[in-house]
Amino acid sequence: MKKLFLLLPIFFSISSYAQVNHTLSVDGDLPSVVERLMDRRDSIRNDGYKIRKIRSHINLEFASSANAYFSDGRFDEVSFKMNRVRLEIYGRLNDHLSYHFRQSFNKYSNPYSVDNMSSSIEYANIKWHQSERFELVAGKQYLAVAGYEGYVNGLLVREFSEFNNNFEIYQTGLKGTVMFTPTQHLVIQVANNRSSADEQMYIHGLPAGVESSKFPLIGTLNWNGWFLDGALHLMYSASAGQLAKGKNVCHLMCGNIYKKGPVLAYLDVLYSKAALDYQQRITVLQNGPDPVTAQNVEYLTLIANVDYSFHPKWNTYLKGAYETAGVYKANGAFAQGKYMSAWNAQACLEWFPFTGDKGFKIFAHYVYKGFTLTENALAIGEHMPHTQRISLGIQYVIPVL
Repeated sequence: MKKLFLLLPIFFSISSYAQVNHTLSVDGDLPSVVERLMDRRDSIRNDGYKIRKIRSHINLEFASSANAYFSDGRFDEVSFKMNRVRLEIYGRLNDHLSYHFRQSFNKYSNPYSVDNMSSSIEYANIKWHQSERFELVAGKQYLAVAGYEGYVNGLLVREFSEFNNNFEIYQTGLKGTVMFTPTQHLVIQVANNRSSADEQMYIHGLPAGVESSKFPLIGTLNWNGWFLDGALHLMYSASAGQLAKGKNVCHLMCGNIYKKGPVLAYLDVLYSKAALDYQQRITVLQNGPDPVTAQNVEYLTLIANVDYSFHPKWNTYLKGAYETAGVYKANGAFAQGKYMSAWNAQACLEWFPFTGDKGFKIFAHYVYKGFTLTENALAIGEHMPHTQRISLGIQYVIPVL
């Protein structure tokens, strides 16, 4: 009965869609999606052809906290915040097809102009498992760049680096994975380089004389290897694409992850060189009367993290990130050189009150972010405050189905 109530909204959504859109009628002997999810009908058609039941998982993810904010050592405010609300649906249609859908309700729902999909939808794809050696993913997916922080579920990250906070990681495209061995994988991906129009992506628009790209795509080559009986996972990637006509971008990234027993540690190195400031982190430093989009920028980020589960019900972690932003070739008001360095330091204590259930936890989290602006940045902008946040919150994953 509980499953029935949970699935009623899905049923009514499907019914409403069918009334608005004229579609071909379905054979009455075929079980509906809802019926197959609930296993309420026999899976044998009259002609004897066996229909495999859909194997689905539906999860709701929540994270909420009370937060105290500080700027340059001064207390700002205390407020409650819903850090994350997400719906995830994934499963298999048969031995060769699987699907993945995930929507975050903390993001804007307006459709992007390039892929015609809401920015709140992170995954909407189908995967073809051609064999044990090859699989193909089509649809909205994770951009296959290396780095553990961007790759893993955000619930396990707690607070992202500035790089990943300003990196549009979910894009629509096509991705193929070749599994040479169970421990050696090669990923080849072609995807959109952006989801929105130029005027949405760049707050001051394209620089004068720069034209939009007719091929706003990015290609990525990613290698994954597992060593030491799977305890050590290495991922390295190289990406190249076009931001505008004659304005390219490249990313070189790596993630080094060690996970064994109660210890999880990783080191990410993220480097990006772009002819346009797609992250806008240098562009927003301007406070003059005629701001423009910065060009010829480069970003470097180093992230180190150690998690230690010292008890079945307790976990703690320390994390640090060092980041730089600069201009590699002068343009307009932007002189060549380094503009900013940033430090991100975090400490967290997590308690899992229910034995054997890692889906619910209570946490205390401290975050410090410090920014140092160079003379180049001060010449065009203002001071950036050092910020701190102390949070006490809960996080839970509800397995709906």
